[in-house]
Amino acid sequence: MSGLVLKLSPKERVLINGAVIENGDRRSRLSIVSPNANILRLRDAIHPEEANTPVRRVCYVAQLVLTGDADPDETRHKLLRSIEELSQVLTDVDSRTHLTAATDAVLGGQFYQCLKALRALLPREDRLLATPLS
Repeated sequence: MSGLVLKLSPKERVLINGAVIENGDRRSRLSIVSPNANILRLRDAIHPEEANTPVRRVCYVAQLVLTGDADPDETRHKLLRSIEELSQVLTDVDSRTHLTAATDAVLGGQFYQCLKALRALLPREDRLLATPLS
């Protein structure tokens, strides 16, 4: 059996196809076998006021598709354009790898994988924004 396996902590919440599911008192695992399920761990969710940097804004747009608050077809072009804009700034090999993965995921309609690839850029963005300009 293939698919996504979620390992949930006690009382952890996850959004699956618009339904919030809360784990019980013990750790557990959920196997998601539906190939196109929209899934978002609520602990990983970016709140609107936290979408205040370029990468976080793009992550937030991808997240809106997963929560059902944005139409995938209407959002696809916006995401691709935003990822392209990020690629103009984040030019190192590692960032390019993540941006390519995000692009491929959007083109394949895999918005969770897009969000996952973009989230990998957050630590780098944090370091870049913390560095004072000389």
